[in-house]
Amino acid sequence: MRKSLIALLGAGLLFSSGVFALTLDQAKQQGRVGETLSGYIVALKQDKETLALVEQINTGRAEKYQEVANNNHISREDVAKMAGQKLVERAASGEYVRGINGQWLRKP
Repeated sequence: MRKSLIALLGAGLLFSSGVFALTLDQAKQQGRVGETLSGYIVALKQDKETLALVEQINTGRAEKYQEVANNNHISREDVAKMAGQKLVERAASGEYVRGINGQWLRKP
């Protein structure tokens, strides 16, 4: 079941919108946002563009998590945590992730 949940989340978690000049991938590469084990990104830079992107991405993720949770009769928080673990593990070299100790680290 866990693998099927993660598979359902796949593409929906990694999207970036054309509405913003800044994409999620660009923001990650520039160190403007970081992935967390909670399943949501956090703004590391506090500029307007980054904050707007974080809001949009996290809103989309929350909606997707709720959809998966409803379909699998589990809580949205559990889905978010499973997705967060995968997103942190899959972060590319040079991107920031928040470790279990709460500290930000740059993936080697």
